Formats: sequence, C-alpha cells, structure tokens
Amino acid sequence: MSETTDPAAQSDDPVPAATAPSREAVIDLLGLLALGELLAFERMVYDARLAPDLGRRAALSEAAVGEIRNYRLLADRLQELGADPGEAMAPFKEAFRSFDASTSPRDWLEALVKVYLGDAVADDFFRVVSAGLDDKDRLLIESVLAETGASDLAADEIRAAVEADPAVTGRLSLWARRLVGEGINRAQGVAAANERLTAIIVGDGGTLDALLRRLTRAHQDRMKSVGLNN
Repeated sequence: MSETTDPAAQSDDPVPAATAPSREAVIDLLGLLALGELLAFERMVYDARLAPDLGRRAALSEAAVGEIRNYRLLADRLQELGADPGEAMAPFKEAFRSFDASTSPRDWLEALVKVYLGDAVADDFFRVVSAGLDDKDRLLIESVLAETGASDLAADEIRAAVEADPAVTGRLSLWARRLVGEGINRAQGVAAANERLTAIIVGDGGTLDALLRRLTRAHQDRMKSVGLNN
C-alpha cells in the first residue's frame, strides 16, 4: 500500500514494541489491517473511473488486485487463529467509513494522493505496532505492506502532474495535509477505543503521541518526494 522505503522508521521518538501481545490483540490488529486492505481494493476500483484515459483506469484497477490478495492472506491467518474475519473487522468499520466520507476525492489526482499518502499513514502505523508480534504474524504484516503497486503508480502520476503543471502543487498539498490530519485523527480514535491495540502501541513505555509524531514526519517526507509542500 505504500512505498518500500519506511520513513516512519527514521525517528527520534522510539515506540517500543509490546511484549507477547495476547491472541485477542493480534486478532484485533489483523482485523484492522484486513479491513483496510478490503476497503482499499473497493476504493481503488471505484476511483479508477476518475482516470483521464482507459490506460490509467486499467493500471489502477490492476494495482487494486494486490489489495484484495493481501486481504485474503490476512483473512486466512485470522481463521487460523480461530477468528471469523468478518467479526474481527467489524469493530473498525465505522472509523474507516468516517475517514472515507470526509476524504472523498473530487478528481483523478486527488484519488492518487489518497492512495499514495492517505494509505501510507495506515501502513506506517502497522509497521510500528507489529514489531512486537511473533515472527509469523510480523512477517505476514511486512509482506502485506511490501505490496507497492498502487503506491508506485500513484507516486509516478503525482510527480508527472506536478512537473507538467506546477499550479496543481498547492491544491494537492492542501489535500494531502487534510488526508494526514484525518488519518491520524482516526488512528488515534481507534487506538484509544481499543485497549488491546493501545497495549501493543505503548509496549514497554512508548506513547501514542510518539507514534503520531512519527507518522507525521513520515508523511512530510513522502510529500517532499513527490514534489508537494508540507
């Protein structure tokens, strides 16, 4: 969902990983990620209709395939843990619905910025909080986050658009800041409402605030990389 590089890992604010999270906490985390992958697939297929030509429409639709493939991997793991994937995802549905309702793109470029920057906030969150999981679940999450087809496509399109018409920089930069603000607010709300997720985040002395600062810096780095202004 996001770039292979991990700006969130470059931080002066360490967020220690939790030790031996409970099975229920792992299910919550995988359920949250599974829902994100499922809805990312649905959103990309829908937003592909905003593409200016059939080639770009096909490219985003093809990239969406990676998201549904990731969902299947996570759903299979949830079943291995004895959880129903639908039930594991259900507690987080409203947070995603609210985010998408408040960040509906108006055109192709806004849709791509949401793919590249909005989804990346969630990816960074999962990279950090998965550090304390056992190898099987941590590696599963890492493999899911390594899927970069949609992100790479979006980044290339955004860079090309900014180079072709610098006037779009301001509009897209403002949109990107709105996306990260909404994304961090939702992440904060989800974590605060779920004690098991909070336990994974705070680990051995870390704080939610430290995690949010890390997410914000990573977002700023990604904006710069595609020519947008913080």
